[in-house]
Amino acid sequence: MKRAPVIARREISSYFYSPIAYVAMFLFLVAAGYLFWRDFVPGQPAGMRNIFDWMVWVLVFIIPVLSMGLLSQEWSTGTIEPLMTAPIDETDVVIGKFLGAFGFFVVLMVPTLLYVVLLKLYSQAELGPIFSGYLGILLVGALFVAVGLFCSSLTRSQVIAAVTAVAILFLITIVPWEMLRVEGSTLGGAWRTVADQGVFNRYADFSRGVINLAHIVFFVAVTSVFLFLTVKVLESRRWK
Repeated sequence: MKRAPVIARREISSYFYSPIAYVAMFLFLVAAGYLFWRDFVPGQPAGMRNIFDWMVWVLVFIIPVLSMGLLSQEWSTGTIEPLMTAPIDETDVVIGKFLGAFGFFVVLMVPTLLYVVLLKLYSQAELGPIFSGYLGILLVGALFVAVGLFCSSLTRSQVIAAVTAVAILFLITIVPWEMLRVEGSTLGGAWRTVADQGVFNRYADFSRGVINLAHIVFFVAVTSVFLFLTVKVLESRRWK
């Protein structure tokens, strides 16, 4: 994977020439600012629990927009041909694209560190839960980028890639959470086990300040599965 960093640098730099990326960044920061304002209430315990919880829902829609063109644009413009015929394998392409998109997501998160500074200046906020919240959001972001990259490898249409990614993220994030919220204890044992594996239900401990190794393994494993599937899609399309 020697060439993956080169692809990652090219990919992350391309975001700064894309108007869609700036629109997504603007919408994300507006939503994050509003959520922080709801957290930053005089007389209430200082923290970022609210922004961390709701940020997951925002990313369900923002990250598919950021990742929809990672491979579908290459297919539609024909630039995938010279890329795949170069002395580079599919794993380099997938890891490079993933690192580039994830790197831009990290850039997207950097301005939110201002909220941490404000909390420390005007309150006695504990940094432990804030650190675990950021760790959880980064793990969620990596998983969402991997899903978006996988969907982008399946089609030439960026719109279809984005819609498919939103549908998958909705299915693995919002649906299990809604099942537990609405059904609660009425869920049978097997269904409750399935619902507990939802992304938000796995992430919730991080926003509470709890770092669970099992949850970290879950996010890393599922992210790896989607990256592996993307590699297999590229391998299959190479020979068509």
